[in-house]
Amino acid sequence: MNYPKMAFTNAVKDFQERYGSRASYGRMEQHRYIDGFTESEAEFIAHQDNFYMSTISENGYPYIQFRGGPKGFLKVIDHETLGFLDFSGNKQYISNGNLVTNNKVALFLLDQAAQARLKIFAEASVLPIEGNTELFNKLNLADYKFKPERIILFKVKAYDWNCSQHITPRYTLEEIRDEFQAQHEYINKLRAENAALKAQLEK
Repeated sequence: MNYPKMAFTNAVKDFQERYGSRASYGRMEQHRYIDGFTESEAEFIAHQDNFYMSTISENGYPYIQFRGGPKGFLKVIDHETLGFLDFSGNKQYISNGNLVTNNKVALFLLDQAAQARLKIFAEASVLPIEGNTELFNKLNLADYKFKPERIILFKVKAYDWNCSQHITPRYTLEEIRDEFQAQHEYINKLRAENAALKAQLEK
């Protein structure tokens, strides 16, 4: 896997030459070979509750779709394969239709709390649930209400981490609750102790 070689087309290289970054990125192309996901990528993906998927339509226009679910609904099957269950939605089927004529996709995973983003080039496969019971069971989600329509697999061709520049830290309600849980517990303990002391003084 070599993300720079895939991303840096001739037109891209022309801009890099013009603005003085081509030399450093040229060296990156020669040395940025990665043999699939490491534990860092697998752990990062397992903690995400959403991602963006870009497909290309028959008329050449890109389409970006937001995909959301519980944390870990996009699963690492092996070091170069991702998969998820495609939920029933508004039934436009733009992404699915685009994949019929062009199965190349770009995935974008953004964790604003961690100020981290992961970019992935992949080729997608759309599979029926019927006849793929073992794979469905691997991707199935417990304690989450949804209606699965199909299985989507991604064969990862390359990936790269973006820098954290300009990512504004934002947190979900769950993350905020987890962060302040210890403080809430301590405050409640102080309140109970205070109430007990007041009760003793009033005797």
